[in-house]
Amino acid sequence: LTGLTLAEYFRDEEGQDVLFFVDNIFRFTQAGSEVSALLGRIPSAVGYQPTLATDMGALQERITTTNKGSIT
Repeated sequence: LTGLTLAEYFRDEEGQDVLFFVDNIFRFTQAGSEVSALLGRIPSAVGYQPTLATDMGALQERITTTNKGSIT
């Protein structure tokens, strides 16, 4: 998420178009599962954290175009 925050900075504050490359989205999912387990949340039937859909949606919604610039 740090990389995405930096991309948002360059898009929103610097007015630049940013190419945001994610080499493996599974790492994001795996980290969420590990944090969820540490917090004692019960995993879903397939073993992922119960907030996976919300977390993934929030990540994808941040990768967007605005009037100031874009993240692709």
